[in-house]
Amino acid sequence: MTDFVFRAPPRIISEIDGLECLGQLAQELAIKRPLLVCDQGIVACGIAGRASRVLAAAGLKAATFDAVLADPPVEMVRKAVEAARAAEADGIIGLGGGSSLDTAKVVALLAHSTQTIEEIYGVDMATGGRLPLIQVPTTAGTGSEVTWVSVITNENGEKKAVYTPQLLPDIALLDAGLTVGMPPKVSAATALDAMVHAIEAYTSRTRKNPVADALARKALELLSRNLPLVLENGQDLQARSAVLEGAMLGGMAFVNASVAAIHGLAYPLGARFHVPHGHSNALVMGPVLRFNLRAATAAYAELARCVLPGRSFASEAEAAEAFVSRMEEMAGYGGLETRLSQLGVGEADIPGMAEEVVTQIQRLIATNPCDMNLEEVTAIYRSIL
Repeated sequence: MTDFVFRAPPRIISEIDGLECLGQLAQELAIKRPLLVCDQGIVACGIAGRASRVLAAAGLKAATFDAVLADPPVEMVRKAVEAARAAEADGIIGLGGGSSLDTAKVVALLAHSTQTIEEIYGVDMATGGRLPLIQVPTTAGTGSEVTWVSVITNENGEKKAVYTPQLLPDIALLDAGLTVGMPPKVSAATALDAMVHAIEAYTSRTRKNPVADALARKALELLSRNLPLVLENGQDLQARSAVLEGAMLGGMAFVNASVAAIHGLAYPLGARFHVPHGHSNALVMGPVLRFNLRAATAAYAELARCVLPGRSFASEAEAAEAFVSRMEEMAGYGGLETRLSQLGVGEADIPGMAEEVVTQIQRLIATNPCDMNLEEVTAIYRSIL
């Protein structure tokens, strides 16, 4: 057993209609002037307005930054930091999907800091503390509400990660009612993202640990059993709660054990073609799992019991194959496209994406069960063209 450190937020609250407690929670953190960080979709569906009303009812003077964009561009994040300073915010509330939550983390960190965003890219590069931070996810997938990583897209379209414990929130508030409006395609993509988090944490070559393993197994169990129920009936709050909790557990697993090549191959699809992150993961998941099968048979066999409960297998190899087949089947849930060409990616785009994976995202290949070279990454992309 290797040494490990496991970090998690001090408080996680899972409660239907928990958003009604937001003002009280902010007061407990001594926040008087919170900044809500969200996107226009959260405004349009009324969730931002509801949060603002709850905060106002608690006597708090809330401001809102509602210009978050997908795959947070660095210039947009700078504007969010400036908004926090202009509002003299003394606390940050992230409200939305992974992009809003990732932006909120960096805003909380930099609002009162002299560091630039570029200076905090990497591992443990941030200095000082941050503003009090509450994270409220409205999608069930990224797990960003419980992680200390934020992924920013720089001016060149490259993904840059900030890893530092200060990004862990004071409170993660899970309210499954906020996810009810997600269409089936988004529900599927985000849940598959969470399942990938769990799988890659469980098979991490460098940071696998027993706490993350336990969370990953439970995450896969909750997600695989309840995603079909959510797709069948989007109003099923118990199923949505289970999926949201599974995503949270998957987030804690991966940030303490790392993600790997599925994420590595997914990143260029988001940066270059704006394919949503969960969908990008779903697209490359099947072929990467098959590529890893030779080194991950034992681990995949164990995970088969999470996604195929009650099924018996004649051998470890049969269980591992059943696991990969099941995940391949789920990749098309909710009507998700399963071919790159369906999303505007062509043969001419593949060499550049593959080069990016092996040169700029090598850190994720390093944690993968198997090494990958340029030719192998290229072949994986071509297999799903």
